[in-house]
Amino acid sequence: MPLYLTEADVAGLITAAEAVPVLEECFRRMAAGATENVPRRRLSLDEGSFAVMSAVDRELGFAGVKAYTAVPGQATFAVLLFELESGELAAVLEADTAGQRRTGAATGVAAKHLARRDAGTLGVIGCGWQAESQVEAVRAAVPGIERVVAYCRTPERLQAFCARVGAEPAESHAEAGEQDVVVTITTSRDPVLRGEWLRPGALVCAAGANDPRKRELDNVAVERAAFVCCDSREDALLESGDLIEAVERGVLDWLEVHELQEVVAGEVAGRQADDDVVVFKSNGLAIWDVAIAAELVRRARERGAGTMV
Repeated sequence: MPLYLTEADVAGLITAAEAVPVLEECFRRMAAGATENVPRRRLSLDEGSFAVMSAVDRELGFAGVKAYTAVPGQATFAVLLFELESGELAAVLEADTAGQRRTGAATGVAAKHLARRDAGTLGVIGCGWQAESQVEAVRAAVPGIERVVAYCRTPERLQAFCARVGAEPAESHAEAGEQDVVVTITTSRDPVLRGEWLRPGALVCAAGANDPRKRELDNVAVERAAFVCCDSREDALLESGDLIEAVERGVLDWLEVHELQEVVAGEVAGRQADDDVVVFKSNGLAIWDVAIAAELVRRARERGAGTMV
């Protein structure tokens, strides 16, 4: 019988900080060729969309499908996890919290491998629920981070977010964008981070937009980057407005875009110098969902969490 994990179960089983090494190992398996990932496909609804994405991790021994609906005021996520050896359905997960954890953890992995060694400040543009896991994961991955500066357009939300995560409220996008590590985690259709704000040596992690019609970075931010990488070139070609438009404008060539797994595996160096500006574009992959779901199932079985159905 499969195990059923609710959002509450997931929240109690893993934190974003604990998910960082889980995602780091996932990137290593990706680099080793042990995984296969199918990009997200969205189907239009009368109001909203239905999305499906899937992946296989042969080394881990699991395959999974993530599906979700996004309609006005509501998004509902689920993951089905299958055991490869038996072919059986291992688990069904309510997957909003799992998605938040793994998205933050992927940024944490990027920060661990691409931030300056002496990085001490983090700027966050966006102060929704997803931003909380970004802060937690980057702090865990880069212990030298001592100051977090956050910005969003709604003062009340900004103050509440800063109180929850221990951040300082910025007065503008630019103030958040002037830090050693800068995370954008918004749903904006137009750039929220301008390249002119970036300090030498900045790492930019753009994690909010995964729609070709949306972008968080202007072309100057991409043009200033000495190294650009993403989670998956195949996926970025379909979903990454930040990179697609930069390529169309001649600012970037797809041949210059690496994948984070190459850096994690040591195949490419990533950052070459302390003053290099580096960009990581995160869209979100089903293989991450398989990795986090497998870890959640492992922990649930150890702790007797969840319900057999």
